[in-house]
Amino acid sequence: MNFVKVENVTKSFGVTQVLKGINLELKERSQIVLKGASGSGKSTLLYLIGGLDKPDTGKVIVAGKDIVPFKDDDLAIFRNSSIGFIFQFHFLLPSMNCLDNILLPARIGARALSDIKPFVVELAKKLGVDHLLKKYPHQISGGEQQRINIIRALSLRPKLLLCDEPTGNLDSVNSSKVVELLKSLSTAFGSALIIVTHDDAVANSFEKKITIEDGQIIS
Repeated sequence: MNFVKVENVTKSFGVTQVLKGINLELKERSQIVLKGASGSGKSTLLYLIGGLDKPDTGKVIVAGKDIVPFKDDDLAIFRNSSIGFIFQFHFLLPSMNCLDNILLPARIGARALSDIKPFVVELAKKLGVDHLLKKYPHQISGGEQQRINIIRALSLRPKLLLCDEPTGNLDSVNSSKVVELLKSLSTAFGSALIIVTHDDAVANSFEKKITIEDGQIIS
C-alpha cells in the first residue's frame, strides 16, 4: 500500500520553477533518501510532502488523504498527529527546558501527557539524554540538542518522519550515528522515513535512493 503519493506536482517561487512535474510513490515503512545538489528541489519536495507548503499544481496524498486542499487549521492538526519533522537546525525553544520542548507537540495536540511523558522519558534513556531533560538547550551540546529534537519528532509516534539535512552540522562519525538511529527508530515505530541530503556517505547508507536534479527525479 502506498503511504505517500505525489502526482504531477509543480512548484515555482517567482519566475523560478523549482519542481517540474514530480511523481513519487512510497510504501508504508519505506526508508529512502532524497539526494541532490543545493537548489535541486529536494527540500521543497520534502516540505510539500509534509504540508509545510503547497504545490502550484498536482496532488500530495499522505495516508490516503490529499492534503493540498486542506485548510490551514486542518493541515496543522494533520501534521501534528501524523508527521514528525527533523531539520538541520533543531529549533528548540530556548525558554523551555528539554522535556518541555519534547512535550510541546503533545500539548499543542491536546494529548494526555500521562501517556506521552513515560514514553519520551524511556526514549531519552535509550538515546542517553535522560539526564538532560531538565536542562535548557543552551546548556547542552549540538549533538545532544539533535537527539532531543529526534525525541520530540517521535513523541507522538508519527507514521511519517521527514528529515531535512539532519546531519548537516555534524561530523562524519556523529552523522553516521544519527542516520542509523533514525533508521532503527523508524523501524521500531513503523514509520516511513525520508531523509534529504547532499552527503554521499549518508545517501549510500540507504538501499533506496531518489536523485533530484533541476526539479525532476532522474533516478
